[in-house]
Amino acid sequence: MGAAYFYHLTRRSLDVALTELLEAARKRNMVVAVRGTDLARLSWLDEKLWLGADDGFLPHGLAGGPQDADQPILLTMGEAANGPACVMSVDGAAVSAEEVAALERVCILFDGNDEAQLNTARGQWKALKDAGASAQYWSEESGRWEKKAET
Repeated sequence: MGAAYFYHLTRRSLDVALTELLEAARKRNMVVAVRGTDLARLSWLDEKLWLGADDGFLPHGLAGGPQDADQPILLTMGEAANGPACVMSVDGAAVSAEEVAALERVCILFDGNDEAQLNTARGQWKALKDAGASAQYWSEESGRWEKKAET
């Protein structure tokens, strides 16, 4: 049974925080799906991931290509064809308690400076908690990630 990890972004931009989390997941040999709600935003993230540090290459693809099932990281707006062990939700993309239970990990990244994202994350926390899913809340308020709550 997996857990949902909520990452409250207050200092890092989404692309920087996502890159850090993807690098950590890949070090654990996890196959990851990054689930978003907007194709233009996922395309922007795709470009940011390709333009990352020379020593930090993150092999990935944007869903809709012939190699989707083979991608170690797949950016998608729906179900992931790559059979992920981890789903990283950005921009309020939906996740369910069933996914949390079935996957090794679900990460929910949200911008603490965006009221809509903050409210969506609060709703997701409550819904997952009420469904009995394990969840952790992480804050970067101090400049490094610190676990602030756990259910």
